[in-house]
Formats: sequence, C-alpha cells, structure tokens
Amino acid sequence: QVQLVESGGGLVQAGGSLRLSCAASGRTFSSYVMGWFRQAPGKEREFVASISRGGAYIYYADSLKGRFTISRDSGKNTVYLQMNSLKPEDTAVYYCAADSQLTTAAMRSPGEYHYWGQGTQVTVSS
Repeated sequence: QVQLVESGGGLVQAGGSLRLSCAASGRTFSSYVMGWFRQAPGKEREFVASISRGGAYIYYADSLKGRFTISRDSGKNTVYLQMNSLKPEDTAVYYCAADSQLTTAAMRSPGEYHYWGQGTQVTVSS
C-alpha cells in the first residue's frame, strides 16, 4: 500500500509556472507507475502525464506536450509535475496517482490507478 501527498499548487498568473510534488510513502516507490490527473469544476477527471517505474516510458496528454514535464526521484520517493506557460484553462485540482500493476498501455487511464492523493488546487488567473 502507498500513500500519496501532493503539494505545490496555488494561484499563478497566466504565463507563469508551478511545480507540483507528490510524495509517496513506503519503500517500494520504484515499483509503482505514477500519474498526474486533473479535474476542473463540472468536468471529468482527465489524464495529464504518467511515468513508468524506471522512467523509461513517459506519456502526456496531447494538449499539454511541450508545457508540462513529469519526472520522478526514487531517492526522495517523489514524482514531480513541472508546469510552464500556464493558461487559465489549466485551472483544476491536480491529483497524483500510483499503481503497481499497470502496463504501459493503461498508463493514461484514471480508472486503472489504485492509489490517489487528496489533490492540490491550481488556479491560473488571466
């Protein structure tokens, strides 16, 4: 079992940057696929980015490529989401997720992740 705690959200002006962090408990961080998802008010939770256990496979939502970067630090049991050139439409609650059984084919699917953090609010003002 793993517990996830997100941090780093906040209020930023359009064009600004934020880096989200997700700290995972436990000693088996390297065995988990990690993902970031977001949910805006009135919308479904959507895929943002995911990274495989060893970091060899990284996926992004097509609309976010070039602005967002996911990375992981096994020494710190933490996964990051660097968000640049933020837009008002990026406003959402951002969630970190983890799963130890995912195949690469399922890394974009929120329903496939077993563990979730509580979320961190990101608000981008125009």
